[in-house]
Amino acid sequence: MKLIESIREFQHEIQTIRRDIHAHPELCFDEHRTAAVVAAKLEAWGIPMLRGLADTGVVGIIKRGNSERAIGLRADMDALPMQELNQFAHTSQHAGKMHACGHDGHTAMLLGAARYLSQHQNFDGTVYLIFQPAEEGGGGARRMIEEGLFQRCPMDAVFGMHNWPGLAAGSFAVRPGGMMASSNEFEVTVRGKGAHAAQPQKGIDPVMIAVQIAQSWQTIVSRNVNPLEPAVLSLTQIHSGSATNVIPDDASLIGTVRTFSTDVLDLIERRMEVIARSTAAAFDAEVDFVFKRNYPPLINHEKETQFVTQVLRDLVGSENLDEQVEPTMGAEDFAFMLQHKPGCYVFIGNGEGAHRHVGHGLGPCNLHNPSYDFNDDLLPIGASYWVRLVEAYLAV
Repeated sequence: MKLIESIREFQHEIQTIRRDIHAHPELCFDEHRTAAVVAAKLEAWGIPMLRGLADTGVVGIIKRGNSERAIGLRADMDALPMQELNQFAHTSQHAGKMHACGHDGHTAMLLGAARYLSQHQNFDGTVYLIFQPAEEGGGGARRMIEEGLFQRCPMDAVFGMHNWPGLAAGSFAVRPGGMMASSNEFEVTVRGKGAHAAQPQKGIDPVMIAVQIAQSWQTIVSRNVNPLEPAVLSLTQIHSGSATNVIPDDASLIGTVRTFSTDVLDLIERRMEVIARSTAAAFDAEVDFVFKRNYPPLINHEKETQFVTQVLRDLVGSENLDEQVEPTMGAEDFAFMLQHKPGCYVFIGNGEGAHRHVGHGLGPCNLHNPSYDFNDDLLPIGASYWVRLVEAYLAV
């Protein structure tokens, strides 16, 4: 690896920031302390900034030379509503909140790049350092865009990065095209008629109707969607009833749908609704059908992906780069930014968890796991990637 030596020299400082953020997790649109930490560091390094986009968003601005070209680098800041099981020194100090996805590390890596870029003149143009709130379900990227991110910060391309447990620490993975799926959720309520369980003929049983709907939904992906198209329909919750001897009035089915194609998503939503309403009607029941589209699929742009790939080959070597990583059905709201600007999103390997300090939880070091922790060895690697990306994109 060809890491930047001066970034390695201040790794401990960036690590301290990362662990401080980890110890003080904040949920979506409530990242006030985190945003203040970011802003204080940018100010200390002489970096002008915009604040207040999507409530807590911070955008640092570094301009060098005379070129009108500009690049955006994005890191997310929010934590998850989870109870941390780790017991090391930097464990969460806020019950029910945890940095279980590594956004603390993403923020720290971008701060590491910010410090270096503020002190060197190795590019010609403008760098926008985007510290985004509310990635975990809040759609913070969409909010920043709606509130004028790309008008106030006109950039030619935008880039993102996420740590990836299971991928060797310090290696990278990327692919052109679909890399992460869309995220969508549904809540369907079957409205029947309650009755005594000993007299079912006097009611319309929503529980059995919900079961019929759930079973039929499972044929949509297997019998309606092209087998070559990735799609997931997961029913994750069924809620109904309050007593063993009462047939309830209603039953709810809740879950998620993930696809890489809008056409496939349209098909699944349409078939779900037809099946739900038709099945309910066959039993003289009614249905409330709610289908919410949250995040679009994350689609990397071909040209920018090729550019990123070359930067990574030079930085970590081809042996540490997977150029055709398997897409994931997980979702990311950076997808909104890639709908408005060309760009590319990469995974940086977080390892298998051997980096965790004494006192970590007994669970695996996976994303959204209460025993997870970001690998601090990645800090100079990720920061070096950001810097080399800027220097190559805004070459003097």
